[in-house]
Amino acid sequence: MVPTRTHIAAAILLIAAPVLAADGPVEIGSRRELFVDTYLIERLGGSAELRLHRPRPRDVVFVTDRPWEGNTSAYFTIFRDGPLYRMVYRGSHVDAKTRKATHREVSCYAESRDGIHWTRPELGLVEFAGSRKNNIVWDGIGTHDFVPFKDLSPNCPAEARYKALGRGHPKARRGLYAFRSPDAIHWTLLADGPIITRGAFDSQNLAFWDAVRGEYRAYFRDFRAGRRDIRTATSKDFLHWSDPVWLDYPGAPREHLYTNQIAPYARAPHVLLGFPARYLPRRGSMVEGLLMSSRDGRTFHRWPEALIRPGPGSGKWQNRSNYIWWGLIETPSLLPGAPPELCLYVSEGYYRGASTAIRRYTIRLDGFVSVHAPGRGGELVTRPIRFAGKTLSLNVATSAAGGVRVEIQDAAGQAVKGFALSNCPELYGDGVDLPVRWAGGGDVSALAGKTVRLRFALRDADLYSLRFR
Repeated sequence: MVPTRTHIAAAILLIAAPVLAADGPVEIGSRRELFVDTYLIERLGGSAELRLHRPRPRDVVFVTDRPWEGNTSAYFTIFRDGPLYRMVYRGSHVDAKTRKATHREVSCYAESRDGIHWTRPELGLVEFAGSRKNNIVWDGIGTHDFVPFKDLSPNCPAEARYKALGRGHPKARRGLYAFRSPDAIHWTLLADGPIITRGAFDSQNLAFWDAVRGEYRAYFRDFRAGRRDIRTATSKDFLHWSDPVWLDYPGAPREHLYTNQIAPYARAPHVLLGFPARYLPRRGSMVEGLLMSSRDGRTFHRWPEALIRPGPGSGKWQNRSNYIWWGLIETPSLLPGAPPELCLYVSEGYYRGASTAIRRYTIRLDGFVSVHAPGRGGELVTRPIRFAGKTLSLNVATSAAGGVRVEIQDAAGQAVKGFALSNCPELYGDGVDLPVRWAGGGDVSALAGKTVRLRFALRDADLYSLRFR
């Protein structure tokens, strides 16, 4: 079989994957485990491989056509907040001939009930061109790349439930400034000076509360050996930060990375997913989104192929179009009765014309990477694990003729009585939580807390994630 780029990417990941767990079994408990990396994989057999899946383009959901917005509106941040989806972004415009700004940069706000249909509330907070009838929420320092988030720390006071980072003036007040808000609309500075000063910061610098590790994490841009790259720092109070360190990407090529778009994955928050923009200065300053993942916040597995290619149409093949913006949310599927889909927002058009557009892209839950086997079949054997729960469920998609069988092995790699492949009726279908059963039923609680391995036999199937419940 001639190796494809996907095979090569999987090989790179397998060779480069660091062992992030201590010696001994991986304690997965009842958390969801993704196959977005090789963390749980001991070996792949037959024709099984890790396969990258690409989100599909949907409708344009937002166009920056207001007088205070324009063709360089950027750095969109989208997050769900109870019944609302919130969006904050930069409003800015550049004259196509002179490449000079036609108005000052401002930070704007929009909201939605479904993540698809967006409205601009008339907030009356900031005057623009003699009127306060607009959706501008911030007009001070940091508007170039004002990036908010909802602070989920249990110790966060109500008046600072929403926080943000924004870059100060690159010469006079260099660094990242901290902001707070009680409602994501009314903002004030948390400190007079910058809280992080080592970096270039001309990007979508971001931060969030990492509930798994009990700390704030910030990711921001700097230059490393002449290339744009990403640094990270941590904090317990959002004001005092550790010395920034570079991210590591074992096995990945050296490339310009403009944005980073890193956040905990909501369905498995111990995994951080990032969607950095690969910047191509020798190809007209084009960008395209990549996929990377981490389990420690610093070492990332980065796929060499583009997650989202520019695609047809001139609006995606130009300077700084095709950014993936920060915010991976769930939106309803277009298929009746289907589960929700993951949604990413991607830019179209930049510098040219009167505005930019934001297109929605969707992919199945947990669906960025799968263990894939074609019709001739393949196998996956996990590293030793210990789980908590009573049943095993899979996020899996098969053809009508394909399927998946699961064997539970003991620490020595021998099939546990009653849980061999021969005891497992082939599971087929398409669902995000399909239960696995054996001849004696689906109850695996007798094995909870013991060291086991899982062996999967797949035919014309994609396995995205697993979870014991």
